Amino acid sequence: MKRTHLPLNGLRVFDAAARHLSFTRAADELAVTPAAVGQQIRALEDMLGVVLFRRTPRGLELTAEAEAGLPALRNAFLELEESVRAMQAGQTSQHLTIAAPRDFTAKWLHARLAAYAASEAGLQFLLVAADEALDFTEANLDLAIRLADGPGEHEGVKLGEARFVTVAALDGKGADAPIAWPGCPVEEGKAVMRVADAGLAIDAAASGFGRACVPELLAHADIEAGRVAVVGAPRGGQGYWLIAPLPQWRQKKVKALVAALTA
Repeated sequence: MKRTHLPLNGLRVFDAAARHLSFTRAADELAVTPAAVGQQIRALEDMLGVVLFRRTPRGLELTAEAEAGLPALRNAFLELEESVRAMQAGQTSQHLTIAAPRDFTAKWLHARLAAYAASEAGLQFLLVAADEALDFTEANLDLAIRLADGPGEHEGVKLGEARFVTVAALDGKGADAPIAWPGCPVEEGKAVMRVADAGLAIDAAASGFGRACVPELLAHADIEAGRVAVVGAPRGGQGYWLIAPLPQWRQKKVKALVAALTA
């Protein structure tokens, strides 16, 4: 018999009825009707090709076939319960694996993870560089951060406003020359510098190389610290999203981390 065809509901009903030797008391335990218990038992008997119960003047009795299979069935249910407990234990684990862009990790995430870890003893983080094609299951990820228009196929919540600002050195040095990065491309031949990400663009602007159009969330700490100044008005753009598939999103440890990062 294929595992995918195991009649688990029927076997669960059989176990309850065998323990109580009563369809009525089994129904009370399972919060169903005695008729539903009887239907499940008959369906299980038809599938297995054996009789499981006999009615006698003293009440229900197990057949020899039922008694032969019952110990292994109960051991199997105990193993299933252990399996479920083992899987649920991961929800309370203190280990969190997060994928994020390198510049986002350096400019925004590190400080907030440090503050969260200081408030929750025993937390451990594994940070991996984000990859657009990253597979949550293959990489064993709990959460990812993406610069995008939305969460896509996953569950998600946006961090701050989806807004870009243009920043330059405080003294305005190089403010007329654009710095290009993949999130804010510049026409070929017009950029004074091309860098790999927004974090490097901010640092280049702070050094006086030019102006950089970057996510406001990423530039906030440098603006507050006086490393760069905003030149011009903010404009719309992609935002940073915390995302995860539904099973990961439902985990207690992920919910707690999302709450901390969005507080």
